[in-house]
Amino acid sequence: MRSSGDGAVGGAPGRSPVESGPYPLHGDGNARGAVGQPAPEETVGYRGPTACAAAGITYRQLDYWARTGLVEPSVRPAYGSGTQRLYSFRDVVVLKIVKRFLDTGVALQSIRAAVRHLGGRELADLERMTLMSDGATVYECSSPDEVVDLLQGGQGVFGIAVGVVWRDVEAALSELHGERVDTGETLVGHNPADELARRRRDRAV
Repeated sequence: MRSSGDGAVGGAPGRSPVESGPYPLHGDGNARGAVGQPAPEETVGYRGPTACAAAGITYRQLDYWARTGLVEPSVRPAYGSGTQRLYSFRDVVVLKIVKRFLDTGVALQSIRAAVRHLGGRELADLERMTLMSDGATVYECSSPDEVVDLLQGGQGVFGIAVGVVWRDVEAALSELHGERVDTGETLVGHNPADELARRRRDRAV
């Protein structure tokens, strides 16, 4: 169980904060490609309006979060007028998580730390993750027991099962348009689950 917010790293409920910065990050988004280049595993991207529809946010929110570095498009950023941002499936999942945290009043500093943390995790890890918060701090739980420990310790007021958000985004994107990163071809009704399944098969070989 890991925590973020107010410069603390948490262990078991009740443990004193360790002054070592928010989240013991497993990389700070280094799994992504270089700026302006898609991450190696990304073959499909989603334009801003599609990302907004799947994440349940407004375009103004999307634009503001990108400009302030809260959630930036990892497939292709915008280079001035006339260029289109492209968001990855992971980006859209994170956008929806940020929206839920903001709606419940979680501190922006904690949300930023959580976004950095999520960016450094393997995509497969996200399906099994639950994010708990008491409004000031965000905790990562990887098992039901950890969720119970937080609730009993009064450190978890509400939680976000990332796997549920994942499936919601997956379902939404399957009815929207994606775009091939290499050719720019529009994919109608593209199901990101197909691409994720292919990645798992490739890693298993």
